[in-house]
Amino acid sequence: MADYYEVLGVERTASDEEIKKAYRKMSRKYHPDIAGPEFEDKFKEVNNAYQVLSDSDKRRMYDSGVDPNDPNAGGYGAQGFDMGDMGDIFGQFFGGAFGGGSQGPVPRTQPGRDALAGMSIDLKTAVFGGTEHVTINTFVLCPQCGGSGSADSKKPSTCPDCQGRGTRQKVVRTMLGQMMTTAPCERCEGHGTIITHPCQTCMGHGRVRSQREVGVNVPAGIADNSRLRLSNQGEVGEGGGAAGDLYIDIRVKSDKRFTREGDDLHCWVQVPMSWAVLGHDVDIDTFDGEETIAIPAGCQPEQTVTVRGLGVARMRRNEERGDLIAHVNVLIPTKLNDDERGLIERFAQSHDSGAGRIAQSSKPTVGKKGFFSKLKSALG
Repeated sequence: MADYYEVLGVERTASDEEIKKAYRKMSRKYHPDIAGPEFEDKFKEVNNAYQVLSDSDKRRMYDSGVDPNDPNAGGYGAQGFDMGDMGDIFGQFFGGAFGGGSQGPVPRTQPGRDALAGMSIDLKTAVFGGTEHVTINTFVLCPQCGGSGSADSKKPSTCPDCQGRGTRQKVVRTMLGQMMTTAPCERCEGHGTIITHPCQTCMGHGRVRSQREVGVNVPAGIADNSRLRLSNQGEVGEGGGAAGDLYIDIRVKSDKRFTREGDDLHCWVQVPMSWAVLGHDVDIDTFDGEETIAIPAGCQPEQTVTVRGLGVARMRRNEERGDLIAHVNVLIPTKLNDDERGLIERFAQSHDSGAGRIAQSSKPTVGKKGFFSKLKSALG
C-alpha cells in the first residue's frame, strides 16, 4: 500500500491545513506543464494521496490499513464499499434510518486548477518595473463550443440509466456477505446527464489545451526568486468552469554593470593613480542615463562614492529608491619609462622619505573599508 503521507511529505499527525499546503506545493512542483510530461505519473500520485488524506472518512480507512484507491482491497476500492457508502447500505435495509444516501450528480462545470510558469527579467526591469510577457501551455475555453461541450448547443439530457441521479446501485461482496451499495453511473460518469452530440474539438469537455501569451505587470523593486499571482489566468475548468490562478516565478538575470544588494546598486570603476591622488570627475553609466561622479583627492583603493536615489525602487515606499554605490579601483602602473620613473622617484623622495618603518596591523588602518571587506566583517 502506497504511503500517502510520504508522498505529500507530511507527518501522520498532520492537520487538514498542513495537508492542503503540502498538496499545493507538491502539485505545483510536479505539474506536467512545469516539470515536464515525464512527471505525469508523479503528479497523479500526489493527487491520489490528497484525494484520500483530505477526506476524513477515507483517511480513517487508510489509517486503519485499507487503501480507498485500491480496487482490490476487499470491496473497499474507489468504486466499491467505503465508509461513505454505509448510509446507503443501511438505507437499503432499514429505510434510511441511519442517514446517508446519494450526494447527487457531479456537476459538469468544475473550477480549473492553478498553473505555474517561470519568467526571467533583466535588472533594469526589476529597478523600474514594467510589463513582460510569458507563454504558457494550459487549458483554455473551447473556441468551438464556448465551453458547453455540445456540438449543437443543446443542453445535456437526463441519463436514461441513472435517471439523473448520477449513481446506480450495485451489489458488492464484503466480509459481511453481499451488500447493496451505490457507485457512479458508468454511462454518464456520475454527472446525471449526457451530451448527445459532443463537440469534436474538445470531446465534450468544454476546454482544450493551447499555448497563449499572458502579460505580466512586474512591480518596481521586485526581488529575485519572487512569485507573482495572476487571478483567473490559470487552467480553465471542465465544462468551461472558472479558471484557476497563474503563479509566475521571477528570476532576475545578472547584469554586466551592476550588482544588487537589497535596494542599492553597486558598480566598480577603475581610475588612474593620478586621478585618485589629485581628484577627478568621472562619467559612469546608470539606469537613468550618464551620471558624473567626483573622485575625491587622495581617494584610496575600494573607497566608495555614493549617488543618492539611483538604486532600486523600494516596494514598500512609493517613489523612493536606494542608492548607487561606486567602488573605486585605483590602477597602479606596471610599466614606466625613464621620465615617468624619475618623476615617481622624486615624488617618493619628497613625500615618503620620512616614512621610516612600515606600520603593521591585523586590520586595515588606511582608507575606508571596501564593499567585500564590509561584507566579510559583517559575516564574521
